[in-house]
Amino acid sequence: QDRGSDGGRSPDGRKKGLIEQAYRWAEAVGVAVWCQDEAGPYQAIPQPGASWRPEGHPARQPHEYIRGGTAKLLTLFHPATGTVRAQGITNAPNTILHPWLQKELAQILATLPELTTPEADRPALARWVTWLGHEPSEPLAPLRLILVWDNLAGHLTPTMVHWLFKHGVLPLYTPLAGSWLNMAESVQRILV
Repeated sequence: QDRGSDGGRSPDGRKKGLIEQAYRWAEAVGVAVWCQDEAGPYQAIPQPGASWRPEGHPARQPHEYIRGGTAKLLTLFHPATGTVRAQGITNAPNTILHPWLQKELAQILATLPELTTPEADRPALARWVTWLGHEPSEPLAPLRLILVWDNLAGHLTPTMVHWLFKHGVLPLYTPLAGSWLNMAESVQRILV
């Protein structure tokens, strides 16, 4: 039976339920939860600031002014602590995003405690089977971090997904029309 977006059995409902469960409980069992998103493009032009101008006479750019193109913002956000890792870039293809994300996640993973407890002895929310819905088909590194991000095609590339699993990172993809579940988007609005 399809239960819609209430966290039921529909694919989008399951995704939403898993993300909400991760935000509520994962940190309590030792699994870090981080969110990642790319924002932009933003126009690289001067933004209005505090200044006085006579009414009807806005500030103008000289005729020599050249627009600076556009910029994007890569963001990693840790809701439990409010920590933000961000990088400004001019574009965000996989060739830029994936190495940046791997470098940042490797640094984050290096700060997390090592897990020596066997998978079967960990709390349910610290086990792969809970999040995957089935036993992994091959042995995986201990689950140490959940990454909430949107379901863009580039985030599903086998190379990137394999890297995540190899390092104990579980990607949870937001459902279609569910980008509000990714807290990194809210932080980006504040940063911009």
